[in-house]
Parts: sequence; structure tokens; C-alpha cells
Amino acid sequence: MRLVRQDDEGRAKHVPRVGALTVACAALALLALAALAAACSGGGVPGTLGSQSLKAPQGRALDGYPDKPPSYAQRAAAATRWGLAKVPLVAAPPAKKPAITFRKGFGVPGGAGLPPVFTSVPTKDKVVFLTIDDGTDKDPAFLRMMSELHVPYTAFLSDTVVDDDYDYFRGMRDLGVTLDNRTLHDPYLPGMSYEEQKNEICGMQDVMKEQFGRRPTAFRPPQGAYDKETLRAARDCGIAYVPLWNEEIYPDHWEYREWDRRLHPGDIVLTHFKGPSDWDVTMSDLVRRFLKKVTDDGYALGRLEDYL
Repeated sequence: MRLVRQDDEGRAKHVPRVGALTVACAALALLALAALAAACSGGGVPGTLGSQSLKAPQGRALDGYPDKPPSYAQRAAAATRWGLAKVPLVAAPPAKKPAITFRKGFGVPGGAGLPPVFTSVPTKDKVVFLTIDDGTDKDPAFLRMMSELHVPYTAFLSDTVVDDDYDYFRGMRDLGVTLDNRTLHDPYLPGMSYEEQKNEICGMQDVMKEQFGRRPTAFRPPQGAYDKETLRAARDCGIAYVPLWNEEIYPDHWEYREWDRRLHPGDIVLTHFKGPSDWDVTMSDLVRRFLKKVTDDGYALGRLEDYL
């Protein structure tokens, strides 16, 4: 519900003088209307939803997100509602995009001209990138939380698990989230022929264009597994980047690629769209724990596409 602001000052010029009792009654009525408007707008924070559970109708995008980015005060109020002691840090786009190349040891023979495979973005800034794979769980509360907190992330989708509710991901796209390619059927790609891999990747490009309006330029192979034919097929389907990850988060632990088991500037972090049926926690719970850790460690969340 939108808060409608009355032009009380302008209207006051035309109000005749009335008795004290009439004025008192009018004042009480205005207070009641103000309380009702505050309740509808979510606890008095303009432009945000309240802490009540949001039940999104099946097959339509969520309503009620602000047209403009929320203010810091709104984000602080949202952090409190979502159980965060600190407001998550959000990185501004870099002044200059870094050069993205293959991570050492991740190239393939004769890989010149193929999309680079990398697990972090070259930067000295304390910024990390949240990426979420597949699309199995479709939790409306997660969309609401991330919108209210204004936290960037990137989704890599597989058609086999998103085709039952494209509208959920259209709503995500409309909130500014970039949707990228993770194949049609989520197969293990190495060992498949070039044509088979191309069908998986190009086929998902077609789905992404039809359902979400764009062909992605980033692709993530399921399980992070690929070979030269994967990268050839990806290139031929219009893919320019193959971001993997340095950390993977689960409800009860993190897995690290690096020996020191720490976050580093530019790290790409992976989790999955999974909910209580898989992990006994909601997506909101999982990502809230992630946000607490990275914020406590002094890292901001960046938008991966701003660096590519």
C-alpha cells in the first residue's frame, strides 16, 4: 500500500473557524488516519514493507518494492527487521573495470580466445560477490529481504528447476538482479560432445532471452566442471565469462578453495537456491548468516556485472 500524503497546509487556508470541540474531534480523526497510514507503510518507514510475512501469489511478481534505492535509514530499519546488528556494506561500481583472465591452473590447452574461467575478480578493495545457483527454492521472503537491504547478487539459473515459476525470477530481474546461464538440464558437462554441450548452453540462452529478455554473457557450468569443449560451446553461444567461486556457503559451514580459509578481496561466493526441504533453513536465514559474517569481516557486497 502506498502512503498518500495529504496537502494539509494548503487545505488549512480554506478551513473556517469552528468551536473547540469540533477542532478536538478533527484532530483525533487526523491522528487515527495517520496511525492507519503508518501501519500500511510498514511500521512508519516510508517505502518499505513491514516485518510481517509476505505471501506472494503463485505466478506473479512481488509488489511493494521501492522504485528508487532505499535510503540508509530505510536499510538500517530493514537490517533490524531481518535480525542483522549491522547494515550490510554495498560497494560502488569501480572507476575502471579490471581485466579478467583465466585463473592460473584453470586454463585449457589451446584456450586463447575462449571465455576465461576465474574464481575471483582482481581488486584490492574489500569487496566480495554473492552468486546463487540453480533456482530450486523460490522464497518470496528472500526477495523481500534482499530488496529492502538493497544487497546485490547474481543468479545462475538452470531451466529444469526454474521452468515451474518463471515469474519468480522475472520479479528478481525487475529488482535489478542479473540472471545468468547454468544450462538447460544441469548436466555434468565434461565428456559430452561439443554439440551436446552447445545444445545445453545455447538452449538456455534461448530460454533466458524468451523469458527474461536478454542473452547472458556469463555462464557457470554445473558443479564448476568443464573442458575445452565446454568453453568452445560457451563462446559460440555468446558467453564472454565463466565465473566459478572461491567460497561455497552452507547453513552450518563454509567451504574454501584457498588454504588459509579466509575471504579475500574480489572473492566470488557461491550458494544455492535451497530451502527447508533441503537444508532445514530458509534462504533468508542462510543469506542473513552470510551477510553477518562478511559485514563483521569488513567486506562490502559488489555487483559482479559491474566488474565484467
